[in-house]
Amino acid sequence: MLKKIKETADFLKSKMLTQPRVAIILGTGLGNLAEQITDSISIPYGEIPNFPISTVEGHSGCLILGKLGGKDILAMKGRFHYYEGYDMKQVTFPIRVMKLLGIEILFVSNASGGVNPAYEIGDLMVINDHLNMFPENPLRGQNFEELGPRFPDMHEAYDKNLIALASEIAAENGIKLQHGVYAGTQGPTFETPSEYKYYRVIGADAVGMSTVPEVIVANHMGIKCFGVSIITDLGVPGNFVEVSHEEVQRMGNAAQPKMTLIMKEMVKRIG
Repeated sequence: MLKKIKETADFLKSKMLTQPRVAIILGTGLGNLAEQITDSISIPYGEIPNFPISTVEGHSGCLILGKLGGKDILAMKGRFHYYEGYDMKQVTFPIRVMKLLGIEILFVSNASGGVNPAYEIGDLMVINDHLNMFPENPLRGQNFEELGPRFPDMHEAYDKNLIALASEIAAENGIKLQHGVYAGTQGPTFETPSEYKYYRVIGADAVGMSTVPEVIVANHMGIKCFGVSIITDLGVPGNFVEVSHEEVQRMGNAAQPKMTLIMKEMVKRIG
């Protein structure tokens, strides 16, 4: 695995004219944030050695190098999911590569179903913590000490300073932010009413099919994380509705200007 990580990192270094500290993973329906990136070059995943290929509608599958908020960044337009058939090493492979490229801060975004009755469709939820409901941990197997410790601490998986910065920016711009716990599940089915109730009982505020593996691996390597979910549907008793991937994309697109503003300003103010 180390050989492949280094091979991919070397390929990307040959394409990079700058040294970004911040990377962003753009989730379902959120890819248009890439349009805010200036002075950019785009590299399709299929041209990157050892990279998987995104198979999900709404995940276009390219790596973007450019500027956001006047700062150099790296962005993934489209991510990889466990439900696509990839194992956890493949799902999190890009995060390993990011570390070798010098990334210090990772922003992750996703679309999720709200299970907190106080939430509304279109809300932005800053992720304070998560529940790993996947059947496999991405750190399972041989540990490579040069990447991180065998038993990494996860008491602050999402950086408190970055959360505070997002809250400050939201307040300045009159944007309502929710703060909550994200439950990551393997998918690809959306949850049954009973499953939604279960996730709420065990402490979740929102449920989705991504993010957790990437954040675990980022923490393993000492990369600080900030996560935000767009609440695209609700799984609340008395408010269950039929949900589709197309509807999730539509609601994600509708809410993304607020998320774009916050992330762009955060990148601008970091460092």
